[in-house]
Amino acid sequence: MNIFGGFKIGNDLLWSILTADPLLTFIIILFIAFFGAYGIIIDIVRESRLKRSDINDIDEMSGNKFEEYLLVLLKGRGYKVKLTPKTGDYGADLILLTNNKKIVVQAKRYKKNVGVRAVQEIVSAQKYYKADECWVITNSFFTNQAIKLASSNHVRLINRSELIDWMIKYNKSA
Repeated sequence: MNIFGGFKIGNDLLWSILTADPLLTFIIILFIAFFGAYGIIIDIVRESRLKRSDINDIDEMSGNKFEEYLLVLLKGRGYKVKLTPKTGDYGADLILLTNNKKIVVQAKRYKKNVGVRAVQEIVSAQKYYKADECWVITNSFFTNQAIKLASSNHVRLINRSELIDWMIKYNKSA
């Protein structure tokens, strides 16, 4: 028996169980609907909490939570946003898509200024992901060396001041 034969037997068995007892079928459908709705509600609540975050909240977030916040913020700015895997991301934390551009973003939630390493990593990620642009977004500021390297590599740097401006505009529109 091949895999398709096993699939057909399993499918036939499931169909016979579901059609044999309408009450069981109804309970299974309710169960699936409840957990589907529960997942959607949890996502809505999580996104709503992130939307209400201010810069002080961001300063206390973990790096992963900051990436999730940026996902919500950048969606609100009209981008299609995808988080990269937590490991093996090749230097990018988010991928933004517009109608005609792909942008890779590295998120740096730091207490100190962001240095050249972040710029080097996002330039590498731009090549790997074949992106049109690359950005580094931080809740902090950038060192002079990072600014120089970014300039020579056409990396857009979004520092604390610009991030706060984005947040204010987003919160006014939300």
